[in-house]
Amino acid sequence: MWLLVFLVSFLIGVGTTFWYLFGRQSPFTVDSVRDPEPMELDQKKRDKVLKQGEWMMSLEKVPQSLDAIVIGSGIGGMTAAATIAKLGKRVLVLEQHDQAGGCCHTFTEKGFEFDVGLHYIGQLHENSFFRIVMDQITEGQLQFVELDKHFDTIIIGTGEEQRKYTIYMGKTEMEEHLKKQFPNDVKAVEEFFKIMKISARKTPFLAGLKLIPQWLALFLLRSGIADLLSPVFRLIGSSATEVADILTSNKDLQIIFAYFFYGVPPRDSSSLINALLLHHYKRGAYYPRGGASEIPFHITKVIQKYGGNVLVRAPVTRVLVDSKGAAYGVSVKKGQEEVEVRAPIIISNCGIFNTFKRLLPPEIQAKPEIQKRLDMMKPGQGSLLVFSGFDATAEELGINSTNLWLFNNNDMDAMMDDFFSLEKDEAPDNIPMMFITFPSAKDPTSKIRHPGKTCMTIMTMVNYEWFEEWKDTTVKKRGDDYMDYKMRFANNLFDWACMYFPKLREKVATPLTNVHFLGAYRGAMYSAEHNLERFHIEVMAKNRCDTPVKNLFISGQDVFSCGIAGALHGGLLCASIALGHIVYIDLFLLKKKLKRRKPVSLKKCIYLP
Repeated sequence: MWLLVFLVSFLIGVGTTFWYLFGRQSPFTVDSVRDPEPMELDQKKRDKVLKQGEWMMSLEKVPQSLDAIVIGSGIGGMTAAATIAKLGKRVLVLEQHDQAGGCCHTFTEKGFEFDVGLHYIGQLHENSFFRIVMDQITEGQLQFVELDKHFDTIIIGTGEEQRKYTIYMGKTEMEEHLKKQFPNDVKAVEEFFKIMKISARKTPFLAGLKLIPQWLALFLLRSGIADLLSPVFRLIGSSATEVADILTSNKDLQIIFAYFFYGVPPRDSSSLINALLLHHYKRGAYYPRGGASEIPFHITKVIQKYGGNVLVRAPVTRVLVDSKGAAYGVSVKKGQEEVEVRAPIIISNCGIFNTFKRLLPPEIQAKPEIQKRLDMMKPGQGSLLVFSGFDATAEELGINSTNLWLFNNNDMDAMMDDFFSLEKDEAPDNIPMMFITFPSAKDPTSKIRHPGKTCMTIMTMVNYEWFEEWKDTTVKKRGDDYMDYKMRFANNLFDWACMYFPKLREKVATPLTNVHFLGAYRGAMYSAEHNLERFHIEVMAKNRCDTPVKNLFISGQDVFSCGIAGALHGGLLCASIALGHIVYIDLFLLKKKLKRRKPVSLKKCIYLP
């Protein structure tokens, strides 16, 4: 009798698991991807999508019987929204800014278009997982330009002491080109590329920790079973500096291993995350044809297609929580009033700190389980960006699509420690690193949309405390002291850029402008700090999309990792948990199906100018 009960229970369990994994409707299909339509160049028509009405005037645009509300229109929130929408559900995305996109939005000033947070993307080669996701959430309407093979230049040191290194894309070319530049460290390069390969192939195991029950994830980690499956569980928590020290004593090469700087010195950053960032561009670097705003433009249309909407100037002031501790909607500011909008699923894409510290009722914030989640992370470093426009073509300025990374010396740990410990008044004159990119040189349509104009974006990292005195002020109303202080940074960064591109100075057309705040908590573009404490393997398992508040979920960079790809995966993980349906399985099955089909011409997937 007991054997019969066991067999029945086993069969029920297997059947339930099979139905859970494979028996549900998939949001992703081959047929949903269609040939790209001509790019929309009419700005008024684009604004009707990206600047969907004024919230104060758009209550009639709020869909009835909502299935989900997403707070914030960054790529993580938009990915979650589109994934849920493609199951026929009505999703409302609420954005506080005047246009959708988060770090994927662009802005135009005096005829110059600037990207804010998207500078280049990788892993968009044919039938790649990332390409398939992008095709699905835009239904094939988003095209990308493949950038020059030489996509990054790294300059270490200043004056006669400077050394220049070039990074090339290519499945084998990237490694071989690096070996040529470091002939005495060939073994170190080979070992680092092995780490890159392991990191890329086994990272799905880390995502899996957030999809299985937490008790099971912790059991696998604490029992040592996880370590038997893959070294990735140890690698994620290993210091980038410690790993680099084992591989080589060459400090310049160590910089190469960690040059994608996101505010955390290599000593405190994960070797796996740094390896993933370089691997991300191994098969190519790309830029959206038409600019970064093409991403939210096409995702918004998908959300609208299934009965949802994306509304701007819609600041969410709080998440509504009932007496049983379950979220049931949000309150949105409308003039001097607040309007309640309700849905059974609430997804926050505005970061864990904004969500828990600003949007939850005080009595919910104070709960121990909320404080435990907050204690697992700390806010990241602030970002400062400088935007400059030039009345000249890329050819006239002598620039191209290659990005430039500049470091004052090759000891990044000491260099960044020294910088972040400076007093406020010292910081603008002692900037140790910066990133320079020319978005207009990457997008061939820029010559059509903005003829005779070139734009440049410079980025560096800053302490929030240096700007904290202006935290309660509004844009363009921060006073002369603020303007003078930020222009000290801007002028020094611009002067540094002119050392490598001397023609910039005579052609500059727009006043130097910069921002340190994008709605992110304490100005952190990359959200919560990406330090070793955050990537401790048990913290990874506990930092999940679901929250102690029933029906409230977290999306974006705080779920997995930083950047466009990291935030997108945060959206997929969030959609999986909110729906109770692991959409990654649907994507992997779709990938296999596409691989079996007759290969599509790469020109249909990637725009080749």
